[in-house]
Amino acid sequence: MAAYRSMRLLLYNIRYGAGIGRQFHFPFPYSGYLKPVNGNFEKIVQYIKSVHPDIVGLVEADFGSYRVEYRNQAERIAAELNHTAVYQGKYRSDSLMSHVPLLNKQGNAVLTGRPLKRTQFHFLQDGVKRLLIETDLGDFKLFLVHLSLKYQHRRSQLKELHSLVANCTQPVIVAGDFNAMRGPRELSQFLDATGLISANTQGAASWPSRVPVLELDYIFHSPCIQTQRFHIPRILLSDHKPLVWDFAIDRRRRN
Repeated sequence: MAAYRSMRLLLYNIRYGAGIGRQFHFPFPYSGYLKPVNGNFEKIVQYIKSVHPDIVGLVEADFGSYRVEYRNQAERIAAELNHTAVYQGKYRSDSLMSHVPLLNKQGNAVLTGRPLKRTQFHFLQDGVKRLLIETDLGDFKLFLVHLSLKYQHRRSQLKELHSLVANCTQPVIVAGDFNAMRGPRELSQFLDATGLISANTQGAASWPSRVPVLELDYIFHSPCIQTQRFHIPRILLSDHKPLVWDFAIDRRRRN
């Protein structure tokens, strides 16, 4: 048999469950970040459950602020899926933002029903958004990223990410919100250096969700990982669309 069983990865920047549309910007622009998420987050939970993912890369989750009634969004979704959740705040413990209410509950998470061998949280050298989650899932490693909004910081972060990927002896998946505002050419050097392949071979856009024009969310993988299906559903619960990827690992190849 050439490959392991099929697995499904869901990558989703959920924007803390804050929603989209006019209500998000009322009574002033982006005020939705400060409001209770009410029923929108529960719609996200039920959507994620309907996908039946083996692994979830969750970007922009709230781990227990007043906005979510002091509940942890990553744990809430994981409980619904019967998954284990590993998560970390976005900001280093020695940064000012890690001491600001609301901001200190914002972060990213990996949820999975597979055995987790090891998890490491890295904070990259440059940028405000620095968190990188590295999870060892046995057959492969998953890196979940949310890169900086600033171009020069993203360039530096990609160099660090390359170093981490280059040191891996297992197949690798790198997924997340890359904030590649200048387009895929920003990432070409990183892909050439690592040999990783994009699961989104058509370059379909994922942001903004209502009328997508930019490909900000990516799933990259080692060549030995075979894409079985990739699609971007039309789900309007966040400003990003989710990415759903079915894959299998070819036993005959190591990388």
